[in-house]
Amino acid sequence: MKKPSANALLAIACAAGVMFMTGAAFAAVPLYQLFCQVTGFDGTVRRAEKAPDRTLDETVLIRFDTNVRDLPMIFRAEQVSQRVRIGETGMAWFDVTNTSDRPIHATAAYNVVPERAGPYFQKLQCFCFEGQTIAPGETVKFPVQYFVAPEMATDRESRGVEEITLSYTFYPTKGFDQAANAVSATGAAG
Repeated sequence: MKKPSANALLAIACAAGVMFMTGAAFAAVPLYQLFCQVTGFDGTVRRAEKAPDRTLDETVLIRFDTNVRDLPMIFRAEQVSQRVRIGETGMAWFDVTNTSDRPIHATAAYNVVPERAGPYFQKLQCFCFEGQTIAPGETVKFPVQYFVAPEMATDRESRGVEEITLSYTFYPTKGFDQAANAVSATGAAG
């Protein structure tokens, strides 16, 4: 059997590198989002199990921002902003319309500005916690139930924050969802 040449080995290594980098690029957004959700890094919101047991008199203005990346859809917040008391549960609604003739598989990533408010802006219910499938021509209303934790008012870093912007970006996820399900099925079987 003939031994592969140095050029053939280099070509194989380059092809493997390109495939690895392509896979890493597709996984980067969901993995970064997971990291930020767990740590509150980069102004990322945490998911809460229950609302706080106290509400302060101090209020904060919550602004809502919507974006779409590489999808044929219209995505908008039904309200531009809401004023809520710190510790009070707020509810915001978002509309998504699929303007194409095919189903859309998408996930919404999110963050909060200013970043120092990220650990205190928490969600009880959000469409961003899982992938969405939106039928052709369909309009879907998505709720977000949230609160600003009372601890923000006493934290030296975030005290005095009067305005928070919650920003969402919908991006396509069909390929990632399929890969994640295949990995889950393989892990469950093993």
